[in-house]
Amino acid sequence: MSQEILELINKKDFKSVKSLLQDMLAPDIADIIEHLEETTNLVLLFRLLPKDLSAEVFSYLTSETQENIVTFLNSNELSYIIEELATDDAVDFLEEMPANIVRKALKGATNETRKLINKYLSYEDDTAGAIMTPEFVSLNIDSTTEEALDEIRRQGEDAETINVLYVVDDKKTLKGVLTIKELLLAKKNALLSEILNDNVVVATTNMDQEKIATIFSKYDFLALPVVDKENRIVGIVTVDDIIDVIKEEATEDFEKMAAITPTNKPYLKTSVFSIWKNRIPWLMLLMISATFTGLILNVYQDKLSAISTALVACVPMIMDTGGNAGSQASVTVIRAMALGELTIKDWYKVIWKEIRASALLGLTLGIVCFGKLLLIDHLIFGFEGYTVIRCFVISMVLAFTVIIAKLVGCTLPMLAKKCHLDPAVVASPFITTIVDATALILYCVLAIAILA
Repeated sequence: MSQEILELINKKDFKSVKSLLQDMLAPDIADIIEHLEETTNLVLLFRLLPKDLSAEVFSYLTSETQENIVTFLNSNELSYIIEELATDDAVDFLEEMPANIVRKALKGATNETRKLINKYLSYEDDTAGAIMTPEFVSLNIDSTTEEALDEIRRQGEDAETINVLYVVDDKKTLKGVLTIKELLLAKKNALLSEILNDNVVVATTNMDQEKIATIFSKYDFLALPVVDKENRIVGIVTVDDIIDVIKEEATEDFEKMAAITPTNKPYLKTSVFSIWKNRIPWLMLLMISATFTGLILNVYQDKLSAISTALVACVPMIMDTGGNAGSQASVTVIRAMALGELTIKDWYKVIWKEIRASALLGLTLGIVCFGKLLLIDHLIFGFEGYTVIRCFVISMVLAFTVIIAKLVGCTLPMLAKKCHLDPAVVASPFITTIVDATALILYCVLAIAILA
């Protein structure tokens, strides 16, 4: 479809382009715009959109594409988009834009819009206040069902959703919620105070967005009310915003676990310099920390070689197995903490479970390693130095390494959480480095002590 539209633009058949766009959904149009490489084409395509559709399409574009487009828009066009965007989408857009574009966007906006946007910009990032929207339907607790339906017709056009209705008193204090189904099925002229559900789960404006995502997952909400300190409703968080939050948090955790500075830019739109800048600090840190492993090996290498070169040849296997074992435990614990399945108070349960699991894993790997070294390396390939006692020592150290790696892998994320750090930061790379050094010391000391 994008290729067809591009060909029509090149032929200057704008009438056909407009006809195609009118029958498409906003996310699909945004996807086509994102794939247009020339700025002039994407701006032209955006200008061809019907006015009532342009703001919706704009909300689905990446910040880089939005900036490319608004650079070519005049103040009136940009102000129209700001007025038509949902408040949370307008705030997200302005947060990513340079100061000159923000001034241009707010120049033609109404005083009410400017005040509302400035209020939302004052909330801290990654909180409920930063992702909530003020477009919701609120009903007075003293209203009847017929009056409530009239109020929904009045407020509903600009509301983010009318599936869930929020019942308040004269001071905007949240008293309960209603679904549109409950309202429609209620008796005619029944009071809202008689049919509302006053057992309401709410979020506060400073609640972390990850906690909000957990609430949505637990209760299967479509929307969650956000209240201030006086329990007055100030906005709602909708499920589409939470899907974006989950996506961003998952991406951020993956990047941290891979020792990469998180970024919001798509990979193909990230410059080579940005990739270098995001990766080099972590790689340098891990490289320096890995030199400790080399120092340990330098200290013990001569003694290991004096006993048998076979002992030196098994060092990579010991270290890699330990690193992989530690990574398994850390990823499992980090995921469980992210989903709310365990907290720091459960540390002793986690350690006890990992001790038992690691003992079984270590024993299994030790037996397999013993058989592999003795039968395959020694008998089949004929490598020298793999005596029964040496194979036993190597296998025993491997088993101990797995146990230690599992304990390190499960405790470090919880320790990071206790220190108010992101557990993902101490995932795979750091755990691998710590386990490598510990496993190498254990291997060298035990091998030399038993076999020297």
